[in-house]
Formats: sequence, C-alpha cells, structure tokens
Amino acid sequence: MKNKNFKIVVSGDICINVLQWVTYPNSNNGLNWQTHLNMHNALKPGGALLLSKFVELATEASVFSPQIRDIEWVWQREFLSSTVELDKFTKYDDETNSSNVYRIKRLMGFTEAMSGMPRLLPIMDDNPSADMVILDDEDNGFNFSKDFWPLALQSTETSPIILYKMNNPIGSSELWKHLQKSHNEKTIVIINGDDLRSKGVNISKSLSWERTAQDFVWQISNNPNLAFLASCRHLIIPFGLEGAIYYRNEGTPETRLYFLPYGFEGSFIKDTQGKMIGLTSCFVAGLASAIVTGSQDNEELYESIGTGIRQGIVSAQKYFIEGFGENLEKYSFPNSSIFIKKEEDFVHKDHVQDVLVPVSSNSNCRSCWYILKDKSSTNLAEIAYDIVKNGVKSALKSIPIAQFGNLTTVDKAEIESYRSIKNLMMEYISTKNTVRPLSIAVFGTPGSGKSFGIVEVANSIASNLIKKLDFNLSQFRSPLDLVNSFHKVRDIVLEGKIPLVFFDEFDSALEGKLGWLKYFLAPMQDGTFREGDSIHPIGKAIFVFAGGTSNTFKEFCGEDLKDENEQKKFLLEFKGAKGPDFISRLRGYVNILGPNRTDEKWDHLFIIRRAMLLRSLLERKVSHLINDNGEAQIDDGVLRALLKIRRYKHESRSMEAILEMSMLTNAKKWEQSDLPSKEQLKLHVDEEQFLRHLMHDAFYSERIESLAMAIYEKNKNIDSDYSMPWQELSEDTKNSIRHQAKNIPNALLKINYDVVSVKESEVFIEFTARELEVLAENEHKSWYNYRKKAGWKYSEVKDNTKKTDPTLVAWDNLSSDKKNKIYEMVKAWPEILAKSNFKIDRLKFMCYCENKI
Repeated sequence: MKNKNFKIVVSGDICINVLQWVTYPNSNNGLNWQTHLNMHNALKPGGALLLSKFVELATEASVFSPQIRDIEWVWQREFLSSTVELDKFTKYDDETNSSNVYRIKRLMGFTEAMSGMPRLLPIMDDNPSADMVILDDEDNGFNFSKDFWPLALQSTETSPIILYKMNNPIGSSELWKHLQKSHNEKTIVIINGDDLRSKGVNISKSLSWERTAQDFVWQISNNPNLAFLASCRHLIIPFGLEGAIYYRNEGTPETRLYFLPYGFEGSFIKDTQGKMIGLTSCFVAGLASAIVTGSQDNEELYESIGTGIRQGIVSAQKYFIEGFGENLEKYSFPNSSIFIKKEEDFVHKDHVQDVLVPVSSNSNCRSCWYILKDKSSTNLAEIAYDIVKNGVKSALKSIPIAQFGNLTTVDKAEIESYRSIKNLMMEYISTKNTVRPLSIAVFGTPGSGKSFGIVEVANSIASNLIKKLDFNLSQFRSPLDLVNSFHKVRDIVLEGKIPLVFFDEFDSALEGKLGWLKYFLAPMQDGTFREGDSIHPIGKAIFVFAGGTSNTFKEFCGEDLKDENEQKKFLLEFKGAKGPDFISRLRGYVNILGPNRTDEKWDHLFIIRRAMLLRSLLERKVSHLINDNGEAQIDDGVLRALLKIRRYKHESRSMEAILEMSMLTNAKKWEQSDLPSKEQLKLHVDEEQFLRHLMHDAFYSERIESLAMAIYEKNKNIDSDYSMPWQELSEDTKNSIRHQAKNIPNALLKINYDVVSVKESEVFIEFTARELEVLAENEHKSWYNYRKKAGWKYSEVKDNTKKTDPTLVAWDNLSSDKKNKIYEMVKAWPEILAKSNFKIDRLKFMCYCENKI
C-alpha cells in the first residue's frame, strides 16, 4: 500500500445488502430444477462496511473499520438489511456496445434486525491518532450511539480530517453537535443533493448548472432550515454523477460549482440502465483519496477538496458503469478498477470543470451570470468567431452544452426552457392512464425556429413513438377545419403513435381577436372534441401552440403593456376571448430566441446563438467548406458581418438565405466576392451596415498610417520627448506607433467596446475612470512587450542607439508622471478615431448590469 503510513478510521451505520437475481436454464438437460428459472441470493456489504471497502481501494492507506469476516455466513436478521432485485443491463448507453452487467432493477426495501434496533459494530483496532475519520451517517442509530464513535473523535488532543457523509440533513443529532463543537475546522460534510431536496430545500434539478448553483446560494443564505449548514467550514453537495457544489466558509462564504460540460444532473444514468447502491459512498472514497495525497504533499485542504470532487465524480461514474460485473459469482465487488486511471477511460478528472458562483446583490438582474462568460478569458465576440471557425465542441470545451437531437444550445435561458419541456414530455409519455393532451405554447419571431426546437426535443425522447402534424390556423376558414384536424390527430393515435401537433398562429383572429382559443378549451381539458352531437376522444397527444402575432408569452398575456388604460382594455378583451382559461390548461411554454437580440438590456448571448446557427448551416449545407481539421473556410470580413449585423429581417431564415444566395457550390472558401449583390442583401439585412462590417478590417488597415500620425501629434502635446516631425522619425519609432494604432480595437475589447466604421464623424465618448485605468495599463503592457521583442532593455538612461529605456518596467513600478501621460494619450483615442470616421460603440453582448459599470 503506497499510503500505509496514513491512518484512516471508517465507521457508521451498518447494513447488509441482499442481492437477488434470476438466471435462465442453459439447456433442457439435467435435473428437473436445472431446467427451470433459478433464483440466486448473495449478501454484500452496505453502509459503513461498503464505504470502508471503497476507501481502502481508493486510498491504499491503513484503514480501520467495523468488520464482518465472512459476510455470506452472517444471519441476515442480525443486522438491518436492504434487498434489491438485479438484472442485466447494457454496460454503456451505446448501441454499438453489446456488453451487459448486473445492476439494480428494483429496490425492494429494508428488513429490520430481529432485535428491532439496527445493530452497530465496533471498529477493529481503532486508532485514536488517526489522520482521517470517515463517517457514514444513514440516520439508523449511529449518530446517537457514542460508544461506537471513533476514538479520534472523542479525544481532545487529536485533530483529524473528518469526512462526514450524512443522508438526513438535520442539525439536532448528537454527532452533529459534537462535530460542530469540537471538530468544525477540519470537518467536510457531504450531503447528496436529492437528500437535501427531500427536506424541502428548493433547488432546481436538471435545468441548468447556473440555476442549480444560484438556487443553492440563495437557500444556504436564506432558508432557516439550512442555517446549521451555513456554519460548515466545508460542505459538498453532489448533484447526480455529473456535478457537485463546494461551499467553503472560513469567514467569507464562497461557493464553487464543479460540473461536466456535456452533462446535466441525472443525464448520465438512463432509465434503461438500472440503478446502483453506494454511489455517494464511492464519491466520498474518491474525495478521500485526493485529500490523502494532498495531505502528504502539504497541500492546502481546500485545494485537495477541489481535486477530490473531480476524482469523486469520475470514480462514481466508473463504479456505475461496472455495476456488479458481468458474472456476479466471479466479479470482485467492489472492484479496484474504478479507482485506477486508464487512458481508455470514458471520463477523466480533466473533464470536470469548476467555476466560482457569484453572489449578486442585484436581484433585478435576470441574466448576470453565465458560466460561458466566466470560463472564458476572451469576450463573447471572440468566442462566437471561434465557434464558427472551429466548431462548438472545440470552442466550448469547458462550457455547459445542451444537446437535443440536432439542436445544440449554450444559452442558459434556452437550456432551462427546453429541459423543462423535455421533462414535461418524458413524464407525459411515461404516464399510462392519460386522458388529456399535453399542451405547450411556443413563442418567437417569424423565422426564429419555433417548430425545430420542439421537434428535436421530442425526437430526443422517443423518435420512434412520436409523429408530427402541422396545422396553420390562419389558413382555417371555420371551426369545422379544426374538427377535421382533430380527426387526423386521432388517426395517428389509433396507429399506436403519439401525435406531436403544431397549431401554428393559434393566436390569429377568428370572429375577433384570439377567436380560436375557445375551441381548444374542451380538447385541452377533457381530451375530447365535438362534431355535431357526437363527442370523440382524442387520445394521448402533445399539442404545441405556436404564436404568430405574439413573440413572447408576456406579449401574448399583455404583461409587457406599460400604459395602464391599454392594459385594462387588453385584459378585458383577453378575458372575453377565454385567454385566462386557455393559459390555465397549458403545462409549459418556451420563448424561442432566434439570431436577433430580443431585449436591449438582458439578451447578451445573441451573438453566440448566431455563431452556433451559422456553424450549423455551414456543416449542413456547405460541408465542403470545412476542412479535415474541422476549420471553416470563411473570410474574416464575411464572418464579422454575419455575426455583427444589427438585425436579420427574417431571423434565421435570412441567415440561411444569405448562405444559399452566395456562390459556394465550387468554392474553397467563402470569400466576400461570393456574397449576393447589395440589392439582394437588402431583402434580409440593412445592406449599408452589412457592407461596413464586411469592409471594417480593410477600412481600418487603410487608416493605420493616418491614425499613427494623429497619435504622434497628440503625444507631442503631452510629452516633451516627442518633438521631431513625423517624417524625420526613425522607422523603428514609426512602427512602434503603428503597432499602437493597430492595437486600439483589441484594447477596447478589454472594456467591452468595439470600433465601428461610420459614414460621418460622430460625437465621441469619454471613458470612465475605471475604463481608463484598464486601457492605460493594457497600453503600457502592449508597448512593453513590443519593445522587449524588439530587443530593448531597461536602463536608468534612455538611449535609442543602445535600445535602453528607464520606463521599460511593470505598470505598478511606473512613475505617476509617466502614468498620467499614458492616461492622457488613451483619453484622446475617441477623438482620433472619430476624425477617421470610426466610432467607439459599446458591445451589445453584455447584460444590463455590466453596461452600468
């Protein structure tokens, strides 16, 4: 054992796991019983017994724990036992892999010990000087049975690291009080996310990692039931096998989220793959192994915990995949392979990402925090370029990505909406006795892709079961047309399929505004429709109501009306059209976010949506423009124009149209010359604005010389060192100033500004003090790196011949006089750019709160 000098004591509640499974006869020969189904039983360690096995395999340390020497010979009723039924399941959620392993088919329940009280066991060779204590508190008696607590807990002279796994998060147990009083400093509490929710803690599940993390932060700060946890030094909440939250409170609370970008809570285990016991225990063992290693390397505890969370997630996933093995009687359970790193492993520690969860005091900001922004050192425009150029997976390796069939999204709002709809659909499809349709509404501007997203979500659940139907109510002449459409829906139900019915433009007029709503009330509520005197059942169906005149749910309900009289009038008409009754029958809605910005204040990821749509179009329609390395061959000017144009007149249809109108059939790269004419572009975008974005780089490059000269003239007014005419400067000095001019657009991105070409000179902005500080420091750093690369060195005396300069130092070491000169120079940028027909424009890719900085 590589860590045999490290002493770990494991204890807690004891449970025996009773495994039951059936095997089929191999042949019709042999004794009579051998030709029938055979029932098998096996006893396996559970509770603290299983946890100690995991810890021993994971840490290779000296582990002291309760022992049952030969568990197969134990009288089952002597201990609390849990019985499970096993069956064979596919090892991986992969149709190409035919391997099967045993996992749990059904949890059959507990059997109490004969004594009526779960029996506990003493720790064999308990060591009072243990380096680490690991406790498994299943709330079955251990937490108030002091006689069975490890000696290291009861001693006042020792200070071991304690991992306290509890499944009943309450602060009233004797064990909890003792740990808080005597060992809080080095106690790490581990509570499964579902156990926390079972106590009424409202933390969202399977929507987005941002939502889960922010829900936790709010709950730990405001929920009185969690007040006892808020004082923990270290608290870890695993969420499924895909993520965990680490709450650390050493004076100032800090919450860090750990997650797998390509998964969400619960996504790793499919319903068809069975279940496993001991997943959290396996996670704890992985956590312990990293802490043991970190302790011996004198690593800070919080750093080891971060590594341990990664290891725990990886180990738990590998444990689930292995299950109880392909052959229960030969498989060594638990198996050491789950803690051994292999190159061919499907998951590695490096795959697990982490991000600090911000605590915002601004409750009005709905979209302040996106992992996408926190996990990237570049701005959103550069991320968008990378997505188009190199693909989503390459550009967003560390960002949460949601995939629903052919639909890929990284927008938190879209992820949450689509996952909510998916959860509704999954629940509806799996429910057998359903008498009414599942009704969902979807809103968005024309061309935003309302039907595409919902269809992909539905197909990702049960593509072989769902059949799509489309009806456009604006083309219906009377309610009789609707009756005919319901008959078509019934026909699909009779085929044994679930119809996915799109009622497009359901909010169009019929005998007045929203006239169709009243005809949907009975079908939505009762699952029936009337034809003359006959009433027909519809059957199991999913109704999707796609808005045609309302772009958002709020607009449909009139909630965005500001004028009080207008709102009263609208609500009166809305009530008369049975609008509230219609809404009460809906089970969910989605606002589809197309490539255009939907809200000037809050929607700051539209450029990412554009990039993902454009990359998808390139892959599907002109795949020959993507080389063997996955790199899209597209001119920078074309890319800039497509991503930065203010608005597409017909949303995604316009972007698709521009691609289809370009001459790309035999092209090797999408060049500017391949684009449609100015007159044709006018159909889909503001053609003048599009062309300015297209030619931006060329325009700016043309003006580098004049910009450099203007910068130099400004410097002459600021710094006495600049006195010679431009023409007499050395080429090295000119190149240095040209480099400064070229660097201005990139520097401005640091404070979220863009340089935009305009027809006429405009009024220029003034930078804030904070912006000026960022720009000045960046400008000095850029100049410093340029000079260093050119062979300049620091010296107390400036000498152009020897290339020495006293200002060739870090920003913090610059004199106040030199800093002030750089501030004055940067202040002049807006004026210099404006005289060359460029304006500084705040990027539209930030939320309202950031724009207020």
